[in-house]
Amino acid sequence: MMSLIQSLDNSILLYIKNNMHGYIMDRAMVIITSLGNGGFIWIIVAVLLMSNKKYRNIGFMALGALILSTILGEGILKHIVQRIRPSADIPAVNLLISKPLSYSFPSGHTTTSFAVTGVLAKYFKDYALEFFSLASLIAFSRLYLYVHYPTDVLAGIILGLICSRITIYMFSRVSQHSIVSM
Repeated sequence: MMSLIQSLDNSILLYIKNNMHGYIMDRAMVIITSLGNGGFIWIIVAVLLMSNKKYRNIGFMALGALILSTILGEGILKHIVQRIRPSADIPAVNLLISKPLSYSFPSGHTTTSFAVTGVLAKYFKDYALEFFSLASLIAFSRLYLYVHYPTDVLAGIILGLICSRITIYMFSRVSQHSIVSM
C-alpha cells in the first residue's frame, strides 16, 4: 500500500515538473511559497485583526490555530513520521528555493495556511473563496517547488482544518464560560 502511495506521489510530482514549469510559474511559485514561510502572511492577517477591536477575537483565533497547527505538525508529526523530502529522494531536481531542513510530512506551509483559513472562512464567509484560494496556492507551490509530496500537502490540509475547528471550539467554550461566570 505504501509503495502504491509513494508511486502516486512521484507520478503527480513528475507531471507537475514536466508539464507546468516555466519562467513565469517558477517566479510566481517562489513568491507564493514565501508568503507561507514561518506563517508570515497569516501572522500579518492575525495581527491586523487583533489591532481592530471589532475583529480582535478572530485575530486571536487565527493566531491560536496557527500556533496549534505548528505544534502538532512541525513539533510532533514531522518528528514521528520523519519522511524525507522529494528533493532529497530525487537529487537531480534543481530547487528554486533553499533546501528545507526539516522533514516532509506534513507540509507546514499547508497546515498553517489551512488552519488560519478555516478560522477566517468561518467568520468572513464573503471572502472564504479568496482565503481558500490563497491557502491552496501556497499548498500547490510546495509541490511545484519539489519540497513536498502530494500526501504531505493532503495531510497538511486535513490537519490544518482540524486545528481550525479545535481552535474555534475552544474559543467558543472559553467565551461561554466567561459569559456564565459574569
